[in-house]
Amino acid sequence: MKVLNVHFFQHVPFEDPGCIPDWALQNRHDLKITKWYEDPMLPDVDAIDWLIVMGGPMSVHDEEKYGWLRAEKSLIREAIDAGKTVIGICFGAQLVAQALGANVYPNPQKEIGWFNVSMTERGAENPLLDGFDSEFRVFHWHGDIFDLPDEAVHLLQSQGCRHQAFLYGNHVLALQFHFEVTDRSLQAMVEHGKEKLVEDRYVQSQEVIMEGRSWIRENNNRMFSILSRMQEVGLFI
Repeated sequence: MKVLNVHFFQHVPFEDPGCIPDWALQNRHDLKITKWYEDPMLPDVDAIDWLIVMGGPMSVHDEEKYGWLRAEKSLIREAIDAGKTVIGICFGAQLVAQALGANVYPNPQKEIGWFNVSMTERGAENPLLDGFDSEFRVFHWHGDIFDLPDEAVHLLQSQGCRHQAFLYGNHVLALQFHFEVTDRSLQAMVEHGKEKLVEDRYVQSQEVIMEGRSWIRENNNRMFSILSRMQEVGLFI
């Protein structure tokens, strides 16, 4: 099997790639990471096979506040145009959606905690989600939402946020939620975002969030399944 050059874009120390490096290392892929908060050197897109764009508390519209954001957006668009496998998670999903021409804007309500997502009709037909339950619980931490890009396949939705996941072509995936979260990264996100855990319809308390750790393993397995299926597709592109 081909060794992939898997490159991560990380935006803050407390939202790391979670379980994804475990999958990559199990499959003997090479890993590199750009930590935008450390003023890094820009990667060469030609040297990347997969680009995985992680989450963060910022908005896609915060270019004045985060001087590196314009460069990151350009690299994401370049990777998509070059046919690389691109996966966006939470804020990363919003960046991917915007790179594909979709609007990103505040959702009517924040969604923070363990809430169900359900398959759309097209999601239930898509082999990427083959074997998944039609509805399952995942971890969310977002306040923005994206419109679906033209020609994207809407995969998952929730009561609090209609657009939870989409697939564009066979090489670009956006996930609004966090399949990748681990016990350690969950704790870090909660510690750095306590002030956002205010009582609301789709915002859970710190205690309830931490009680949801029993769902982590199942969600990590789903993340591994999706990564493996995207790798299989990539072998035939």
